[in-house]
Amino acid sequence: MQTVLKKISRFVILGLCFWMPRERKIRLERWLRGKEEFRKLETADCVIVSFGKSGRTWLRVLISRFYQVRHGLSERHLIGFDNLHHRNRAIPRIFFTHDNYLKDFTGHTDDKRDYYGKKVILLARNPLDTTVSQFFQWKFRMRPGKKSLNAYPEHGAEVELYSFMKDADAGLPKVIDWLNLWAREAPKCKDFLLVRYEDMRADTAGTLARIVDFIGTPGTPAELQAAVEFASVENMRNMELKRTFWLSGSRMMAKDKDNPNSFKVRKAKVGGYRDYFNDAEAADLEQIMARDLASFYAFPLESDRAASPRAG
Repeated sequence: MQTVLKKISRFVILGLCFWMPRERKIRLERWLRGKEEFRKLETADCVIVSFGKSGRTWLRVLISRFYQVRHGLSERHLIGFDNLHHRNRAIPRIFFTHDNYLKDFTGHTDDKRDYYGKKVILLARNPLDTTVSQFFQWKFRMRPGKKSLNAYPEHGAEVELYSFMKDADAGLPKVIDWLNLWAREAPKCKDFLLVRYEDMRADTAGTLARIVDFIGTPGTPAELQAAVEFASVENMRNMELKRTFWLSGSRMMAKDKDNPNSFKVRKAKVGGYRDYFNDAEAADLEQIMARDLASFYAFPLESDRAASPRAG
C-alpha cells in the first residue's frame, strides 16, 4: 500500500510541475524515484540488483514460488519488496532494483556506497544477450515516458538492432559500463553474491539453493523443485497469456499476444544474440565485449563455444 501511495504522490507532484522544461522534469522524476528506492534500501533484508532484461522477472517468480510453497500462500502474488513479508514475517523484505535512480537522490554516481552495508545479490547476464533483449523491450514494451527517463531512443524512432547495440546511451556500451562499475565495487559490499543468468539456466535448482541460502532462508529439495517447475519458461509464458499475476501490475503481461517479441518472457536463450547478426556484426560486438567487460563475470562467448573441441 505504501508503494502505491508513493507512486500516486509522485504522479501528483509531476502533474503539478507540468510547466517545467522537459529536462528539469526528468531530473525531478529521477530524484523522486531515487528517494523511493532509498526508502526501500534502508529497510530491505536483501537487495537483488540487475541491469534490465537480465532474468530478474524469472528470478522473482522463482523466489516468490519458493516462499509461497513454504508458507502456503497464493501463487498470484509476486514478491514485491515487503508484500509477502506482511503476509508472513518469516519472508524477508527483498528489494529488486535495476539501480537506475538511487544515485539521482544520494548523489553517489561513481561508487556503490549506498549498498555497502546491505546483503547484495548481483544478477548478471551476458551483456550481448541483455542488450538484444533490451532492444525488444524498448521497441514493444517500454512506456514512452520510461524511454525519455532513461535516455533510450525516442518513442516511435526507427532504429535497427545493430545500431541500437552500438548506441552509447542505450546499447552494449551502457550495459558494460554498468556491469564494470559493479565489478569494481562488489568487494566493498558487506555480503555479496554474484549470480549469473547462464548458471541459472544450467542448474536452476542449484542456483536457487545458493540464493535462498545466502538470503538466510535455506530450502528443502521439494520446495526448490516446486519453484523450478512453476517458473519454467513454458509455464511463465502461459501465465503471461492468462494474466496470472495481474495483481502485480503489467510486468507479467504480454503486450500483444500475436507478437512473441512483445512477451516479457521472450526466448530465455543463452547466446541467443547470435540469431540476430551476421558473422561480421557478431564478431564486432563480441570484440567490444571481450575488450571492455571486466573479467569478474567470465561470460563465455558463443564463438568460443563453437571453437571448443567439446562444443556440439
